[in-house]
Amino acid sequence: MQRFRSGLIFLTFLVATLSGWAQEQSKDQARQYFEMASEIMSGTKAIDDARELMVIAANYDTTNLKANTDAGLMHLRTIQKEQAVKYLMRVFRQSPNFRFDLEFQIASGYHFGLQFDKAIDFYTRYKIKLDRNPNYKGKDKVEAKEVSKRLEECATGKELVADPKPFSITNLGPEVNSEYDDYAPVVYHNELELIFTSRRRDGNLNENVADDNKPYEDIYISKKEGEVWQPAQNIGTTVNTRFNDSNIAMSPNGNILFLYKDGVGDGDIFSSTKQADSTWAKPVPFPGSINSSFYESSITITKDESTIYFASERPGGLGGIDIYSCTKDKKGAWTVIKNLGPTINTEYDDDAPFIDYDGKTLYFSSKGRKGMGGYDIFKTTLMDLEKKEWTEPENVGYPINTPDDDVFIVGTGTANRFYFSSARADGYGYSDIYLISDLKKEPEVAKTPEKKGIQPIRFMVEIVDAETKEPIEATAKMRGKDNTVIGSASLGTGSFEFGVMSTVPKEYVVSIELEGYIFENIKVNLGRATEEPQTVSRKVLLRKVAVGEVSALRHVFFEFSKATLQETSYEELNMMVTMMKQNQSMQVEIGGHTDDVGSDTFNKKLSQQRADAVKSYLTSNGIGGRRIKSIGYGEEKPLVSNDDETGGREINRRVEFKVLAK
Repeated sequence: MQRFRSGLIFLTFLVATLSGWAQEQSKDQARQYFEMASEIMSGTKAIDDARELMVIAANYDTTNLKANTDAGLMHLRTIQKEQAVKYLMRVFRQSPNFRFDLEFQIASGYHFGLQFDKAIDFYTRYKIKLDRNPNYKGKDKVEAKEVSKRLEECATGKELVADPKPFSITNLGPEVNSEYDDYAPVVYHNELELIFTSRRRDGNLNENVADDNKPYEDIYISKKEGEVWQPAQNIGTTVNTRFNDSNIAMSPNGNILFLYKDGVGDGDIFSSTKQADSTWAKPVPFPGSINSSFYESSITITKDESTIYFASERPGGLGGIDIYSCTKDKKGAWTVIKNLGPTINTEYDDDAPFIDYDGKTLYFSSKGRKGMGGYDIFKTTLMDLEKKEWTEPENVGYPINTPDDDVFIVGTGTANRFYFSSARADGYGYSDIYLISDLKKEPEVAKTPEKKGIQPIRFMVEIVDAETKEPIEATAKMRGKDNTVIGSASLGTGSFEFGVMSTVPKEYVVSIELEGYIFENIKVNLGRATEEPQTVSRKVLLRKVAVGEVSALRHVFFEFSKATLQETSYEELNMMVTMMKQNQSMQVEIGGHTDDVGSDTFNKKLSQQRADAVKSYLTSNGIGGRRIKSIGYGEEKPLVSNDDETGGREINRRVEFKVLAK
């Protein structure tokens, strides 16, 4: 017994020694990555490169307060802003006074992640800290005015998310969007051509990069064949230079392309005319008094080409960027300029105007009105042409607006159909271009004195850890098959309520994500809303990322008998991209499966091609190819019998991923 106890003591000592050595090794690696990231930031503005290294440093050593703080702040300044919470909360738990504005920055991460109650909690904590330290003058101080504004944005966010507007928001996909910034879309009224600005590498005229290590802005064009946008191409050297070039608008007849270029001032507006052979002429500065020695950022022109609305930072405005109108004088020159006044402009930035084809409805983006955060899109109507009086601007609502920047909205020849730029969780990196489609609201049953009217179906979701059965801090979103977003409210940790008003039975998808766990997309079939209250509850068990775990990609679809991904697959695939970026050491096998219809050889080949298509999508969105193994199993591994379509063959036609390493 004594020998056994001695051996046990020695083994415990050995494990502790090895563990300590491993921890020291991790801390040493963390220091190395931290130093590399810090060196990049001290010598360049390449924050994306620095962020990736800083995140590695933070994950190697969760006790390195500086690395974790910088990793969080870098996320807030770039992409996946909601991920900042993970790193900043590590710091807060260990040293809540490590940075004066720590609570504010944590709140910002929750804010971007639509977790408004938690954001309000931490904004309030920071506000209390400000009140207790009125004389603090450090650089990491955020003023009370900004905190109050953020609290108002969270309150607005809760209100808008709980009552979403009937719009479908669709990412235009990898043929148009890239991992870099893609923005400022303009389209012909028939939507056969899309012109936009991108900082992508593919096709860029300058092989070098700007000081932030990103390519310069270039203008691209994509053409639609059928309902499919074709891969975007650089618009060419006549319009683009080797440095920054951005389109900002198009005349309703499609003959004038407006551009933003470095000019006499901080930036000027240029125009290019479409030639008989459909090419664009060399851009020239826009005539008249629109351009000044200050920043002019965007422009739009009425259908009759009699009035222009543009954004400028020139003196005399209400603050920041303001929106102005410009009309022609008696000689036809653009000289009569007026600020649109306090009905439209605020002390903050008001930018990116678009005048609809009716000549009366003006859309624009503002940081100063009742919004969710960043730029929100607003809508106003011209009431009096002579007096230039506008209606009070109305927030176009969620899901169009988010806590991040939503900007550059443009209309089409179809009513309530728009394109715009937005930075979203289902995007490919930075800002992407999206299509807004208007969806008809379900008809309501007429109310009578005896009836209360339609009552929403309360769909309750509780998310728990699959092993512990304890609630976890996951996020949940619900949408219809037509991409409509369902309003939600958080009821506490891992608990959400959605309100469904459809008066016809429908199928919905609930998407659930949490770092360190395998995401879930769950189908939910609900009946129709009636005059009687209804409550439907669902508990979801979320599994941790672990070797051997297998999960079906239930919403990845292909063209019939082909390996071509349908656009409806992108959202789920983007969730997988996010999961693999959050778990940098994760390796997976993508398995393609078919039913038993067709020959074994054909099924084997098709399943391999489909598995390869999923792998290609993941690698094109920043996941290393060595982390992904693709295998086509054909009809070898059915889940159920192939005897009937809905009960068997449909289920067996699937793509799965299996965790090989974590």
